[in-house]
Amino acid sequence: MKGLAVLDEKAAGIDVGSERMHVSIGGSAGCVFGTMTCDLQALRDHLLAHQVHKVALEATGVYWLSLYGVLELAGLDVCVVNGRHVRNLPGRKTDLSDCQWLSSLHAHGLLRSGFVPPAKVRRLQDYVRLRGDQVTMAASHIQHMQKAMERMNIKFHSVISSLVGVSGLKVVRSILSGERDPEVLLSLCDKQIRKHKSNAIKESLRGSYVPEHLFALKQALMGWEFYQERIGECDDEISSALKEMGGDPDDPSVPLKGKPSSANTPDIEGLHRMLVQVCGGEDVTVIPGMGDHSLLQVVSEVGTDLSAWPSAKHFTAWSGLAPGSKQSGKRNRNEKRRCNRTGRLFCTMARSLAQSVDKGLGGAYRRLRARRGGLIANKALARKLAELFWRAMTRGLAFVEHGLKAYNAKVRESENQRLNKLAQRQGFTLVPITPVGAPSQ
Repeated sequence: MKGLAVLDEKAAGIDVGSERMHVSIGGSAGCVFGTMTCDLQALRDHLLAHQVHKVALEATGVYWLSLYGVLELAGLDVCVVNGRHVRNLPGRKTDLSDCQWLSSLHAHGLLRSGFVPPAKVRRLQDYVRLRGDQVTMAASHIQHMQKAMERMNIKFHSVISSLVGVSGLKVVRSILSGERDPEVLLSLCDKQIRKHKSNAIKESLRGSYVPEHLFALKQALMGWEFYQERIGECDDEISSALKEMGGDPDDPSVPLKGKPSSANTPDIEGLHRMLVQVCGGEDVTVIPGMGDHSLLQVVSEVGTDLSAWPSAKHFTAWSGLAPGSKQSGKRNRNEKRRCNRTGRLFCTMARSLAQSVDKGLGGAYRRLRARRGGLIANKALARKLAELFWRAMTRGLAFVEHGLKAYNAKVRESENQRLNKLAQRQGFTLVPITPVGAPSQ
């Protein structure tokens, strides 16, 4: 890279692997370290002995996280880069040449670091992601319960709304304890179920109770109960992480919120209060589609300090909700971006507004869906939600939902303005038509 100014001749590059770490300082011949804790500490001491202040490493799986923690505690400026953005020139490829190339790019200031949240946010992120995995694994055991009941031709799970609800669990546990009488099993259900689905419930509980399928049902129930206990333990740790970030579940200045809308929302006392306090006193859940669970997931991914993104456009581009530009000569076109975890969370929130009956954002989604299709409308609405979140967190702007009626009135006003302009351009005058049955002026 002759001709380029060297900004830091002591900049280091590290090629991260599962068994070895290849390190180069200023593009020099690299050296190799292991990945044990003592090896990472020796690598840190090696960098400090050579007066290194800036280090670049690739985000390789989860292998970089331990090294990042060691270097972060040592006070080094760590730049975590995307491996696809720093590919070496074609030719012979080795780990040593990769770390030299990475070090040379960093020395010339040609690398751009990705976003890495602070340590407290990373701790919350680990708990929230682990809880999400456990919810997924618990759901697979519900499917195993349904399969076992299908094999016995018991259609109870098709009649009742939730097999793992209060009534469903009572019936399943009673079946496993030996009860077979549909009348007795029906009596275990909620009175509303008995009132509206009495005959359907009794018929759905008549089947062939085969021992091997009862065993499968028991195993699936035990697996679901096991993961419910693990989810509860994760909820306790999430609560501790939120308190460490400044959340107080007993603060009376923040009003309590009603019953959570999602069955998978963490069972944490004062969750809403803690989230509001962590977000600097802003109740971001006023944004349509964003409940306490959604806000918790987003905060665990990006934290509460969004200064890393100078504008809402930067934030939506990073999350993959805005298209990228690709210009070459006279050709200028958009380039698709893949959504990261944060972008996918906002897409999930947008889907929850698709069938809303009183939200202006829901009306905007349906209007765009009619013209461009559901996928484009979902991503457009997700981008809008991401912009609202960025503004609420950075500028403290409270979102006000004016409702679907106000949105439709605004759309009609815009359409009337366009029609009037078009009519004037063509030399016509628009005359409103009085609806049939309306009183004449």
